[in-house]
Amino acid sequence: MQTASTVLMVEPVAFGYNSQTAENNYFQIEQKDADTQTKALQEFNNFVAQLKSKGVNVITVKDTLEPHSPDSIFPNNWVSFHSDGKVVLYPMFAPNRRVERRTDILEILKDNGFEISEIDDLSHFENQEKFLEGTGSMIFDHDHKIAYGSVSLRLDEELFRQFCTKFGFRPVVFHSYQNAGSERLPIYHTNVMMCVADKFVVICLECIDDELEREKVQEVIKSSGKEIIEISEDQLQQFAGNMLQVQNNDGDKFLVMSESAYKSLAAEQISAIEKYCEIIHSDLNTIETNGGGSARCMLAEVFLPKSK
Repeated sequence: MQTASTVLMVEPVAFGYNSQTAENNYFQIEQKDADTQTKALQEFNNFVAQLKSKGVNVITVKDTLEPHSPDSIFPNNWVSFHSDGKVVLYPMFAPNRRVERRTDILEILKDNGFEISEIDDLSHFENQEKFLEGTGSMIFDHDHKIAYGSVSLRLDEELFRQFCTKFGFRPVVFHSYQNAGSERLPIYHTNVMMCVADKFVVICLECIDDELEREKVQEVIKSSGKEIIEISEDQLQQFAGNMLQVQNNDGDKFLVMSESAYKSLAAEQISAIEKYCEIIHSDLNTIETNGGGSARCMLAEVFLPKSK
């Protein structure tokens, strides 16, 4: 099953610009003198309401003031929830993001009727300066057991390959870049440049600079039978790659994105997506600007089995 009908979202209490992640997240811009937390909370609540209005099951957990974790609104980086009951905890690049890992959140999922059979904690790799930031750094094609990973400081290739061996995924490793000032620098998370849905893939191919790698990625996507919907680097800068397909309890599917991502799309790209599913888009401007992440980053899919 490629799409989850339940997502976990973390409600911000002290959201703001994180200088530790800004070292290699070139999307972040600090909005000084702005009431960032108030605006982010409003965007968060509107986003949750939109998802729920379409019948998507949203479990919201409030962040804690202490320890302060300005990026807790992006839970998909520290945890993933799998259909066999496994939960994986990931090694995080920024020290102030490591405190986002909360076992009480796992208890909340159990209280909501989900089963957890095992917790696989990879966070000890932080001691070796090796990082693998969950479904930010890895994009899963669950149906075909393929994992796409763009190498960066937040995706250690060796760790990625180990993960794929352990969980039965075929790794597709490549390098993607973006223009940052006058430089061409690695994209910090794979999920800002590609999204894998059930029957299509939205991807920025032009940010894969190496021609052979670009061809390899295209071949793998085509062999999985999915249509490629290509976006430009300009659209990537508007978070058009940071999308996630979800479904409701009736099995209706939706592609979730921010308003800025939606507005950047051309009419033919929108119609290509809408051949397959409805689009949900929400204004996340404050969160995107200060946090450097968008709609997909805010959603941790819950594939865990339900208690009988």
